[in-house]
Amino acid sequence: MSLKPLAISAYTVTNALGRGTVATIDALRRGESGLRPEGLRRFGLDTWVGPVDGLEDLPLVGPLARYDCRNHRLAWLGMTQDGFQDAVQRAMSRYGATRVGLFLGTSTSGIAHAEHCYRQRAAERTRELDADLRFPYTQPMHALGDFCRDALGIDGPTAVLSTACSSSAKAFATAYRHIATGICDAAVVGGVDSLCVSTLYGFNALGLLAKAPCAPWGVDRKGINIGEAASFALLERAPGTDARVALLGYGESSDGYHMSSPRADGRGAVSAMTEALESAGLQPGDIDYINLHGTATSANDKAEDAAVCRVFPDPPAASSTKGWTGHTLGAAGITEAVVCFLALEQGILPATLGCRSPDPVLSLQVLTETQSARPRRVLSNSFGFGGSNCTLVFGSP
Repeated sequence: MSLKPLAISAYTVTNALGRGTVATIDALRRGESGLRPEGLRRFGLDTWVGPVDGLEDLPLVGPLARYDCRNHRLAWLGMTQDGFQDAVQRAMSRYGATRVGLFLGTSTSGIAHAEHCYRQRAAERTRELDADLRFPYTQPMHALGDFCRDALGIDGPTAVLSTACSSSAKAFATAYRHIATGICDAAVVGGVDSLCVSTLYGFNALGLLAKAPCAPWGVDRKGINIGEAASFALLERAPGTDARVALLGYGESSDGYHMSSPRADGRGAVSAMTEALESAGLQPGDIDYINLHGTATSANDKAEDAAVCRVFPDPPAASSTKGWTGHTLGAAGITEAVVCFLALEQGILPATLGCRSPDPVLSLQVLTETQSARPRRVLSNSFGFGGSNCTLVFGSP
């Protein structure tokens, strides 16, 4: 059964390409990546990362000071771009603060802040943790939801999802169900993840970090680069809005094949994409562009390649944007959804940056140059550890 579209009435993105949508679209047009070889200097690892500049100089103050940590600074920086806060205030004026939901994805929460506090304890040779830890306000996953509720003034249902790389994609599905069942009339969907030592060393232990800029679908790909991002979108019922972009459908699956490796045949990904198309009332031929999960690891690219080619016998234009921003983990789903919004509204299909020579073993022909086009409907894949998969379909309301 097809779903009724939900309008995307406002959105914003902040990542290694810059603050706000203008910075991202300008970088996509210039062909300029946000990845930098700062991993060794900042984290002691020989890898490239996608950092957001200036967070060190943006402490949270006033009523929000108790939440101060890198992840919440990033969230605040993100939500204050593109007039997003004003759009949320207008929605609360229309529906009431209790009728606007908040659904977010993260995988790091305030881990970076906890790491800092433990380093301080070690340096000072004391058994006491730094009083600045403020554990309930910085460390738990729900701390991001508490912070965003206070920062935006939202008083509706709130949930923070942590399903690895599919977290903020699944936030769209969660928001849809809350609106469709009448629990709320509008919802803020978001994703925030910040760079931290624990995540980088974890991926390094798995042998997945690349020592050079990542190359999704490339024959010479060596692994991933980690980035950080904060992205938000406002979903409302389509009638009565002048939005030009809408959530048309979604699909979720959980194949539970392995803790960190996808099924080689991509069966879980196939299920998510098929369900997303069915819920949108579309056929594979109706999709004009696919934003791939495209992590640039051999196992992930092969599995997604097999899955996409199974669902789409004649695949549309497709690309991975992780060569621009790095893999933003829990924020990847919505960050790449915003790239899809920009494709729909700005008429641009981004290249798979870093892929100079596509791997001949892979069947899907990805874009290696940014193109001008006017897609009508686009699909975005987000596949997380543990087989947690989510596919979103966007287009005109």
